[in-house]
Amino acid sequence: MGGNEFRFFLSCDINSPVAYRVDRLEGTPPKKSSSESENGLESPIPELYVECALYIDGNLFGLRTKTRLESTGKPNNWNDFGTLTAKYRDLTADAQLAFTVWDVSSSKQDVVVGGATLRLFNSKKQLKTGQHKLRLWLGREADGSVPTTTPGKVPKHERGEIERLEKLENKYERGQIQHIQWLDELTVKAVEEIKERERQRIGMSHLHLIVYLWPFEHPVRFQELGANYLLPSPISSSNELVRVWDPEVGRTNPCENKQVKLARSLTRGVIDRELKPSSDERKEISKILKYPPTRTLNGEERQLLWNFRYYLVSDKRALTKFLRCVEWSDAQEARQALNLMRQWAPIDTADALELLSPVFDSEEVRAYAVKVLERAEDEELQCYLLQLVQALRFERSDKSYLSSFLVRRSAKNIVLASFLRWYLMVELLDPDPKYVKRFYSAYENLEDYILKYKPEGQEEDYGVKIWHSLVRQTELTAQLCKIMKDVKNVRGGTQKKIEKLRQLLGGLLSELTYFEEPIRLPLEPKILLTGIIPSESSIFKSALHPLRLTFQTAQGGKWKVMFKKGDDIRQDQLVVQMVSLMDRLLKLENLDLHLTPYRVLATGHDEGMLEFVPSSSLAQILSEHRSIITYLQQFHLDENGPFGITATCLETFIKSCAGYCVITYILGVGDRHLDNLLLRDDGRLFHVDFGFILGHDPKPFPPPMKLCKEMVEAMGGAESSKKNFVWIWMTRSLFNSSSLLLMTVSVLCSHKWWRRFIDGLSTGDKDRILCYNNRNSCL
Repeated sequence: MGGNEFRFFLSCDINSPVAYRVDRLEGTPPKKSSSESENGLESPIPELYVECALYIDGNLFGLRTKTRLESTGKPNNWNDFGTLTAKYRDLTADAQLAFTVWDVSSSKQDVVVGGATLRLFNSKKQLKTGQHKLRLWLGREADGSVPTTTPGKVPKHERGEIERLEKLENKYERGQIQHIQWLDELTVKAVEEIKERERQRIGMSHLHLIVYLWPFEHPVRFQELGANYLLPSPISSSNELVRVWDPEVGRTNPCENKQVKLARSLTRGVIDRELKPSSDERKEISKILKYPPTRTLNGEERQLLWNFRYYLVSDKRALTKFLRCVEWSDAQEARQALNLMRQWAPIDTADALELLSPVFDSEEVRAYAVKVLERAEDEELQCYLLQLVQALRFERSDKSYLSSFLVRRSAKNIVLASFLRWYLMVELLDPDPKYVKRFYSAYENLEDYILKYKPEGQEEDYGVKIWHSLVRQTELTAQLCKIMKDVKNVRGGTQKKIEKLRQLLGGLLSELTYFEEPIRLPLEPKILLTGIIPSESSIFKSALHPLRLTFQTAQGGKWKVMFKKGDDIRQDQLVVQMVSLMDRLLKLENLDLHLTPYRVLATGHDEGMLEFVPSSSLAQILSEHRSIITYLQQFHLDENGPFGITATCLETFIKSCAGYCVITYILGVGDRHLDNLLLRDDGRLFHVDFGFILGHDPKPFPPPMKLCKEMVEAMGGAESSKKNFVWIWMTRSLFNSSSLLLMTVSVLCSHKWWRRFIDGLSTGDKDRILCYNNRNSCL
């Protein structure tokens, strides 16, 4: 939905019953005198309930509803839902709810505490929703006549600071005020303090009933059933803005639609073959081809690319943009576009990923994208495998070209097979049954294909052994989850939990110290594990108590991993994948920034395995060594080198700083502090813990570039010439890799995490992520 569009519902189209919730009563109800309760038969404590009635044009409509007598928690706190027999489509502009509070503690008869009336539509004919605070008229039943004598709305001349703040709170709850988590927490606390002071100052002389009206996704405008127009808004002589509904907004113009069809008719094809763009048109086309995949083309741009489609056939960059111009609902135009697609210059793998995004639902287009992927090497395919699994969501059927391709390629490569199986298993936990069925079908196809797979020269049961080795990975992670549960239940500090871990590995779960058959490491399936080394295994000191395990490998080496349970690491998996992809593409540009894309694999929605990279946090380094330079001098001391360390070590540190500054800037990584900035012995700096990305940050006003003063001091300070090397490498890594950024955005476009976050981004966040269109402004 564009920023200028105004969407709403019409009350006559809503077939749901009118719903509300009676929340609580604020204030102290009038107490009975001692003479009234001296006989002992009447309770001195009021027993209240709320009665609600709907009045339409001053007449009672339907049955009255009542809340229960019992309160939940505090006194007079009902939190009771109510549904009326009337539906929203039955309402008129003067419909109102009449709430009356009754006291039944008297043995003689029910006593009226007070009543108030709430109009359902405001003066602009819009349905009221959300929380409302009604002032009760003491001793009177709610009056449903028009106009009412018991309005619940506080008169303007009596409204004070409390009413003003409550009005702002209602706007916030309805989403009319932007939600900013860190600022909201401070504001809510301050508002409550102000309201409490105001209550103490003016006293609580009135009773207020808090009710809640059911919300809708869009505003609800009043319209009578059967009418084809809105009630005219009264236009006064003041400068008040009047909002008028235009029923033709958003509809296609039939004249323009006919013109487009004529311009794109088959008879125009003969003329278009000979068309050549002018100088200005070539510049405009070149500009369009540089658009990111997330940008929507307007009508003029679509028409321009369509007119010169034959001219663009030799340009591989133009195919994805051309296919976005096609009106796929027109069978003739779609057929013409598909024929032209087959004649187009072969496109790159990144462009094929874009064709698998939800924008393109044509089976022929998606099949063409799969053919392009067939040309990719296994190593390159592994870089995008996570996104290709997500792209299965956008296929028309369970047995699609993409699904068959992934299964075939994975059966021939144990690394692809292992990762594909894990990605599918995680998606089987998706709450949407539609997608669960899709991924379960892909999982079954993978299992059947591998079990029957037999390369030339291999044994008959080759496929069975391969699948069995993959299943044993799941058995290993299940045992690790059980260990974490047992360790977590141990009372005491971290040291006691470590002792329990080693006791389990050496006792009840001793089979984990030596596997009967080697198990493939889920993070790196080429590595075969033979068992866990208990003496070198430990537990991290944190709330979730993740395991740090040391495995013995079949090659005689050791492999350290971290296993976490209770934390969703799929977002970390995505970010580290982006870092790995950027590192690979930068190296293709002869630019090695010494990044550390450690391996991450989510084995469930709340569990996963991470590669443990020996390193120390900057917080620990500064605490023990006072500076980064002092720490690096322990490993790379050189009295003749810059700052007393070798030039190679300093260059490695500077390049890694530059690389991660650019990457965290592009991905909008937040919540950076000295505990999630790690440094390796060889000078490589890297980031961990990516819980906040794409501009989200729990800290107020975070800097866009993550370059702390401790890192600058390690380069000699703010005035050092060494610091300028950082900006040189940052500039090179950004300027020399426009294809890198385009590839990154293309990959992200088909991923559900990207789609989930991109919807909530501000314009500034999107501009930063898509900054390669204006690269000179990034720094």
